[in-house]
Amino acid sequence: MNTKTLPFLFLMLVNFIMKGQDVTVAELQFSGTKRTKVSFIENLVDVREGMLLDSVLMNRDILRLKRLPSISHAYFNVNILPNETCNVEYVIEENFTLIPFANLFSSSNDDFAFRIGIQEFNSFGRNITLGAFYQYDNYSSFGLSVRAPYLFSNKLGLAVNYNNFTTLEPVFFQDDTADYKYNNTGFELLGLYELNFKNRIELGFSFFTEDYEYIDGATSSGVPLNLNVDKHLFKFIYDHNSLDYFYHYLEGFRSQLNLQYVGSTNTNLPEFLIGFNDFTYFKRIGDRGNWANRLRLGLASNVDSPFAPFTVDNNLNIRGVGNTIDRGTGMVVLNTEYRQTLIDKNKFVLQGNVFIDGGTWRNPAGGFDDLLKSENLRIYPGVGLRFMHKRIFNAIFRIDYGYGITKDGDNGIVFGIGQYF
Repeated sequence: MNTKTLPFLFLMLVNFIMKGQDVTVAELQFSGTKRTKVSFIENLVDVREGMLLDSVLMNRDILRLKRLPSISHAYFNVNILPNETCNVEYVIEENFTLIPFANLFSSSNDDFAFRIGIQEFNSFGRNITLGAFYQYDNYSSFGLSVRAPYLFSNKLGLAVNYNNFTTLEPVFFQDDTADYKYNNTGFELLGLYELNFKNRIELGFSFFTEDYEYIDGATSSGVPLNLNVDKHLFKFIYDHNSLDYFYHYLEGFRSQLNLQYVGSTNTNLPEFLIGFNDFTYFKRIGDRGNWANRLRLGLASNVDSPFAPFTVDNNLNIRGVGNTIDRGTGMVVLNTEYRQTLIDKNKFVLQGNVFIDGGTWRNPAGGFDDLLKSENLRIYPGVGLRFMHKRIFNAIFRIDYGYGITKDGDNGIVFGIGQYF
């Protein structure tokens, strides 16, 4: 909301209360839209012409608009007219939404790896995301995605994904490791539904084929050298979002729950349950500071398998730790960082951050006491920089350096697109 309108709105509302009068919205206008279709926004907001003026509804509409990938900022103006009517104007600042991206990283065997791609976050002016990527991480991979959260109505949408993903995966035995060529080819379909302003669910399934091919390293009689299996997955996501946005600053709480059931056509392989929840909390500190926190709790079927689902990885949870250095069937990870804007010049922002990443894992077939063992605990403080463009959606290039202070700690630099969380 535009802070300049606050005193005016306060006086206006006091005046209405004193006079016992209701003001009706005679006209609702949208300004600043370029690529986003006005008809799409009209269908999304709650305020309508002919309704009584309601600042609560207008504030909620503005927050809903700021959550859209196509909009960097929004606020409203109210113009009082005779005969107890008014005009309401929603002022919108749009993002540039056709975003190419590139990410450089090292593979699990420390070879050079990269991912390039392109995403359009406002296809057809209706905030439909179309994306494609190519990745080289010892082997070639690619993927295609479509996400249309408001395809059928202002609450109901659809997401479709196809991936052909191949990489070199380390597999961990009791005291040794092996490298496998891993391929996952599959199709996913999700239904998206907005329960209300703060709560969304996603429900769907995927069919995919996993292929493991032994490359080198240790072997075990209980672990096959080659494995090809067709699998199916059912997924449920519940997203509670109470975040408020002001350009790159965030304030508030968000909880994202992800539950999965995995089965296969191979009766010798066990069914698998996976669940994890991300709790994030953000607090504005002054005009240029932002305190950011993420607590991730995860639990999976406690199968004694070297292919456990929760990995310890630079790009997922602990900055500086390395690439897929361990696996587990349970995890507790806490990331906390302070972000300080150093330069804010119209469209460009330079942000610095200091962070502490910490986590612990349950070993496959282990007990919950594994989470308390020092050998499973990893703590990595560090520093980083963010280079941002305020008018391009998610145009954030980040670089972080993390240093391990627990036993056998490593250190390293992590590059990426977007905030770490």
